[in-house]
Amino acid sequence: MTTDSPPVSGGDAEPKPVPAEGGVIGALWTELKATGSKEARDRLIVHFSPLVKYVAGRVSVGLPSYVEQADLISYGMFGLIDAIEKFEPERGRRFEAYAVTRIKGAIIDELRSMDWVPRSVRTKAKSIETAYAKLEGQHLRAPTDLEVAKELGISEEELHAMFAQISFVGLVALDEILSVDRGESTTLGDTLADPGEGPVAAYEVVEMRQLLASAVDRLGEREKTVLGLYYYEGLTLAEIGDVLGVTESRICQIHTKAVLQLRARLRKQDT
Repeated sequence: MTTDSPPVSGGDAEPKPVPAEGGVIGALWTELKATGSKEARDRLIVHFSPLVKYVAGRVSVGLPSYVEQADLISYGMFGLIDAIEKFEPERGRRFEAYAVTRIKGAIIDELRSMDWVPRSVRTKAKSIETAYAKLEGQHLRAPTDLEVAKELGISEEELHAMFAQISFVGLVALDEILSVDRGESTTLGDTLADPGEGPVAAYEVVEMRQLLASAVDRLGEREKTVLGLYYYEGLTLAEIGDVLGVTESRICQIHTKAVLQLRARLRKQDT
């Protein structure tokens, strides 16, 4: 079976396949949707397969080393196939933007079903959150790393090592852009179902924002700086490390520590 030339030359750059609305690829879309041709489907899969490698590369950042990128690509192929089968070319959308969301969703769904985060790591995260909540209640301030370590019966070095392990859990920002189509962006938050309706739900959103703002304000200066640079300025952890003059791994630890503190405070508000 012959196919068109590969849409990318290699590397991790975002692939740029031939536009689906014209040329050979357009003809394949027409044939697939009109007749359900298996050959047309297979050729489209081959043509757009670099999208899977691109998305898998993005998702793999921050995952444990034992999660193979080849496995992520395998999971993503199911998302690509699903996208090809459900795509409607007549709507005028770019297939690439549509497929990226499907591919990423397939990979994340498979990772969640595997529950690749070890139980011991989840237990450590829970114990640190509990320690933060307890010490804040006692001292009415953010506890130091030394105080948290003593509460857990470990050294500061062991606490920092735990932060490094927990950071692999893969915290995801809800404002991360998944795709851009016809000038409109889709974020992870946009894909979540809205469980509430009416004024009560609106009030709860406002209240949660106020609680979160209050919790952030009580963080240490380093933690607030890292969160601000990461979530508001859009800097990577490596770039924040350059700004603050520390290593990327240290910034990762500070970020994880801040998130655990926020979780502990917000959970305490719910009790």
